[in-house]
Amino acid sequence: MEYQSTRNRSVRLSSAQAIVEGISRDGGLFVPTSIPQVDREFLEKLGKMDYIGRAKEVLALYLTDFTPGELDACVRGAYGEGRFSHPKVAPVVKAGKGGPWMLELWHGPTCAFKDMALQLLPRLMTTAAAKLGDRHTIAVLTATSGDTGKAALEGFRDVPGTKVLVFYPQDGVSPMQKRQMATQQGENVGVFGIEGNFDAAQSGVKAIFGDRAFAEELEKEGIRLSSANSINWGRLVPQIVYYVSAYCDLVAGGLPMGERVDVAVPTGNFGDILAAYYAREMGVPLGRLICASNRNRVLTDFFQTGRYDRNRPFYTTDSPSMDILISSNLERLLFHLTGGDDQAVAGWMAQLSAQGWYQVPEPLREKAAEIFGAGSCGDEEARATIGRLYREEGYLADPHTAVAASLAGPGTLVVSTASPYKFPACVLEALGQVPAGEDFDQLDQLSRVTGTPVPAPLADLRSREVRFRESCDPAAMLQAVRQGLA
Repeated sequence: MEYQSTRNRSVRLSSAQAIVEGISRDGGLFVPTSIPQVDREFLEKLGKMDYIGRAKEVLALYLTDFTPGELDACVRGAYGEGRFSHPKVAPVVKAGKGGPWMLELWHGPTCAFKDMALQLLPRLMTTAAAKLGDRHTIAVLTATSGDTGKAALEGFRDVPGTKVLVFYPQDGVSPMQKRQMATQQGENVGVFGIEGNFDAAQSGVKAIFGDRAFAEELEKEGIRLSSANSINWGRLVPQIVYYVSAYCDLVAGGLPMGERVDVAVPTGNFGDILAAYYAREMGVPLGRLICASNRNRVLTDFFQTGRYDRNRPFYTTDSPSMDILISSNLERLLFHLTGGDDQAVAGWMAQLSAQGWYQVPEPLREKAAEIFGAGSCGDEEARATIGRLYREEGYLADPHTAVAASLAGPGTLVVSTASPYKFPACVLEALGQVPAGEDFDQLDQLSRVTGTPVPAPLADLRSREVRFRESCDPAAMLQAVRQGLA
């Protein structure tokens, strides 16, 4: 299996090289040159395995230059005993009797779906570097809209040969998300707020990756930049696993093998739903992929009109991890749907950078619409969905999950991306309660009201010292990286 750039298909790398590089030097994203195929026999075999076994089988299809022993060590290190609070790691549960199926991805150490990939990525990255004989210190730069940052910090914390620096919108994450990052432990971590939104942070990180003079400067110091955002294939490929695993669990729960299941995914940077697309293209019987947006409905408009336009108002919502106007992973989908037309993709991305919009041809939009559904949901409707799910089905959802659930029918698989306890004030209000006191008071209040326990990783934050208070203008991000790597 080789990997090519979405903007220059003549670039060919191994999976180890693609993971260490993170992003192609031409600015493109790495994608597999072919998508491996699975059949009924393969899915039936996986159905008899636990999550660790399933992960090894799926990853082996994509990471063909990793040995079975290397994959075993990486996967067990990520999902082994004690790493996740649920024995199934990514369980599928029914929301009451009449609600949708929920794929819960928030049982990891930061209570968000990003743990599913970011517990594995550091192990893949350090293994890949060793395979390549690369002795550089790997400096991981990450922009976050809320959950990626904490998961990256926790995943790379004190991993030998790595440093991780995270940038987040100072006023664009929830208080609990900010607290998680500000109290992060570890000697190789750094956290910076920026005076702007997530797109400013993401654009700043991409600009640093594209600064060849800075890369040469770091090279002399024995440092190589890489990414923990889903622009890195090593971050995206673990997400394919949980869609394959979820289908196996649905079959174990009575779904006839081969029957298609629609999937609703709360979507910001398009990585999570893109992983569902890869699983579908592999032959996993997934039906419509429902791209669920909040009020920042740039993706909804794209799928409905073929025009991607970030020149619009930016809204801060109850679902901050989806407050994004530049969805990086859409580039990968465009590459696949055009049959690998790297010149067309490069042209659209250049136009997006220069003018803030691009328009794809109508036949391409129609091709996307055969696979993807799209819709959006405002805060008021999301809160109503949280209240309805709890009142009618006894299921407690966070605001991101509620956005997807608002667009889902009873037989749909809804991707549940975060613990409701990461957004206690919003969830309490959705349940008709008046939030009392500060963040930790609200955690206790939500626990009392619902009779559910506060997740240990969040409860432990009470005693954690705040270590990171710095913020910077987006224009000063390069200097912040220099400071963080000094």
